[in-house]
Amino acid sequence: MTQINSKIPEGPLADKWRNYKDHQKLVNPANKRRLDVIVVGTGLAGASAAASLAELGFNVLNFCIQDSPRRAHSIAAQGGINAAKNYQNDGDSVYRLFYDTIKGGDYRAREANVYRLAEVSNSIIDQCVAQGVPFAREYGGLLDNRSFGGAQVSRTFYARGQTGQQLLLGAYSALSRQIGLGRVKLYKRHEMLDVVTIEGRARGIIARDLVSGKLVRFAAHAVVVATGGYVNTFFLSTNAMGSNGSAAWQCYKKGAWFANPCYVQIHPTCIPVHGEFQSKLTLMSESLRNDGRIWVPKKLEDAAAIRSGQLKPTQIKEEDRDYYLERRYPAFGNLVPRDVASRAAKERCDAGYGVGSGLAVYLDFADAISRLGRKVVEERYGNLFQMYEKIVNDNPYETPMMIFPALHYSMGGLWVDYELMTSIPGLFAIGEANFSDHGANRLGASALMQGLADGYFVLPYTIQNYLADQIQVPRFKTDAPEFAACEKQISERIARLMSIKGKRSVDSLHKELGHIMWEHIGMARNADGLRKAIDMLKQLKSEFWSNVLIPGSGADLNVELEKALRLADFIEIGELMARDSLDRQESCGGHFREEYQTPEGEALRQDEKHSYVSCWEYNGDNEPLMLKESLDYEFIVRQQRNYKN
Repeated sequence: MTQINSKIPEGPLADKWRNYKDHQKLVNPANKRRLDVIVVGTGLAGASAAASLAELGFNVLNFCIQDSPRRAHSIAAQGGINAAKNYQNDGDSVYRLFYDTIKGGDYRAREANVYRLAEVSNSIIDQCVAQGVPFAREYGGLLDNRSFGGAQVSRTFYARGQTGQQLLLGAYSALSRQIGLGRVKLYKRHEMLDVVTIEGRARGIIARDLVSGKLVRFAAHAVVVATGGYVNTFFLSTNAMGSNGSAAWQCYKKGAWFANPCYVQIHPTCIPVHGEFQSKLTLMSESLRNDGRIWVPKKLEDAAAIRSGQLKPTQIKEEDRDYYLERRYPAFGNLVPRDVASRAAKERCDAGYGVGSGLAVYLDFADAISRLGRKVVEERYGNLFQMYEKIVNDNPYETPMMIFPALHYSMGGLWVDYELMTSIPGLFAIGEANFSDHGANRLGASALMQGLADGYFVLPYTIQNYLADQIQVPRFKTDAPEFAACEKQISERIARLMSIKGKRSVDSLHKELGHIMWEHIGMARNADGLRKAIDMLKQLKSEFWSNVLIPGSGADLNVELEKALRLADFIEIGELMARDSLDRQESCGGHFREEYQTPEGEALRQDEKHSYVSCWEYNGDNEPLMLKESLDYEFIVRQQRNYKN
């Protein structure tokens, strides 16, 4: 049986990362110039990694599907980035950030990875301040902090509701400097379609020039995938329309294990679905839960009257409002973790207390405006309120926002060891593309933390441990037979798609996939529904490959072909998610099996059976094989999560 080596260093938890760095192999400056690294993606993880590796002296080839690195989806992040600076002097520490993250992930993440993440978090803030990121500041000049779900301290650094944008501009400026110096070659509008392996090692990629339609070969000593997550499998999500899981999925098909695909995050504060013609959903930052209070009417008749338009929320008296998060979780109130808040909203709506279409709850700022004044609320959240009003045509200063959970983030992804290397030597995965740091649920403001931690402070060390043995390896030529075979396989796939000439658009098939996923592999799952989903996904795959219509040519710019290639992967990702959900007979974090819940409706883990990372190995047309990486905790004790006291 395949043995999984996660390469976790020995020693006390707080010493592991230092011990690793003290004993790792290094590449001297002259030798760095002889080594090429491909970095796919220019979000926070990709841009920071490309800039950092180039700064060290490596030759970097950087790829993005957008027309500018600044259009990576990281730019959409709103609320903030976590770090254990303890500027508020409210009891925070590296250990507390580590513990909150482990607990928030329902004890399904690696201890060593999460502690390292908490440990380097403080350096991220210093790095970003040096780059000029305009974090909010207190009156005295110190950086300001606010709270996010799953924590009882204020550790989230922010730039109004534009934190992702400002952090990405910082990383982009560092990347642009390296491009100007000639250490990074940037390839815009290029999409990685496959990874090329030579003698079992990742040695390059095949990319499609999205403007000319040509397939292009690129070689390097190592490949880094930083292409984000796969939640657009659900069609409707908070992700950009172009976000996709194809690069990671093709790595999986080349032998890289795919870990914990069932773990996807439902974000509790999104603008509700408005109709069948909607193509994506809009996130309302979790930071709003600092001052906004979430409620539904206490009386079923009031909820019905609101839905029919006979009552307005402002007409519901205070004593007739159910602030259900404050009622159920008094210690954390509106700042419970995302999975807990999402399930609580669903439970209230399922019970008939939903507002709007029935699938919405209120996020109300009347109390905050009364307590702080409108000006303060506007300073903290003004751009978010403006965005909400533009989309919904309602003034949130005067009427409560309506929100409902939506697909947001994938905690699963390519399996990586402590060095962020996949099961394919020389192939690394960072940021949301890997599975490593969040477990079964991600705490708010931790995605930006992980992306920048991986790119700035982890990968630049760990990749040297691999490249130190590669300095005698000459640069690869792309006329190697492995490149030709890989390109031929892609060309045949594109030709097959273009030859189908069916009757259904890519979007219609993607919407059908989304309905299957939301209905059976969404917020709540059960064995019968998951088995049904697997059958439905097989039928949909057959329908796609026999009846999809892709207009135009495969040899030039063709957006429909781009979408079709990604959808083919989404359908297969959906099936693996269903298999993983069916295998994991417990509820934990974002994975909620209806058969496994406490009497109060909370997630019920089965630690004695499922304290492992599920690592799926591609097996051709046969069912995939599952390997298990045991999660043996040495330094903390697993407990039933409690946000009540």
